[in-house]
Amino acid sequence: MARRKSENALNAWVSLIAMLPWWGGVGLAVISYFWFHHVATAPLEQIQNGQIGAVLGQSVFKGFASVGQYFVPLVCIVGALLSIWGRRKREKLFTDVGVSQTTSALNNMTWQEFEMLVGEAFRRGGYSIEESGGGGADGGIDLVLHKNGEKSLVQCKQWRAYKVGVQVIRELYGVMAAEGAVHGFVVTSGVFTQEAKDFASGRNIELIDGVELKQIINRVQPGSVQEQKILSMTGQLCPKCGSSMVMRTAKQGVNVGKSFWGCSGYPQCRGIVAID
Repeated sequence: MARRKSENALNAWVSLIAMLPWWGGVGLAVISYFWFHHVATAPLEQIQNGQIGAVLGQSVFKGFASVGQYFVPLVCIVGALLSIWGRRKREKLFTDVGVSQTTSALNNMTWQEFEMLVGEAFRRGGYSIEESGGGGADGGIDLVLHKNGEKSLVQCKQWRAYKVGVQVIRELYGVMAAEGAVHGFVVTSGVFTQEAKDFASGRNIELIDGVELKQIINRVQPGSVQEQKILSMTGQLCPKCGSSMVMRTAKQGVNVGKSFWGCSGYPQCRGIVAID
């Protein structure tokens, strides 16, 4: 049981770091290494006679630091690699759905991928995202959104063959009141029953079915399909965050009308690369 708890704690630690930009995990790895290394190599302080407890405490802490100087940075690097993998996977899901002529791409993904896709859509819409994983005491909430000081809750239902009923909407409405959220979203790859639509009407709950989700994804795509093809051929990456870049055209300023590479994470990241 103790081993299982330690594994769960380690997984939670890695997952937390993976939620940061990749450079955040790398930065933590560097900082933690130098801090633990300093502690591990520092000489023991002079202790007065009889203070055996203090001596043992210093020795134990130095022993922990000797291991931590390698273990903690390794965990941070693993989290950074997962962050890069997650970003690339979200971008691929986004592109696949964007170029698809129907909603079939939504139905062919797993529920985890569907949740990643929905989170990415909201992120590109200007929200900051917290992934809660759904289920448990949070009432099945999958995403917590923040924008302009307001909190919103999202439930993702990747149901291919069934309509989302009113019970799901009622549960979300109750959790919104308990959590102090001003807005709620239920997103599905399928459709909603009329009773669910009636209940959401007049309340701050927005129902997004598969067709509407695809329309939203098309609206917040970082570039046109042709630009995505150019991107796949060039492999241009953002110099600030490492995300993929898309070709844009300056609409104001001294460079108006000129093309440049802009980060797909805009506006969170404003990295650009000039096109000669």
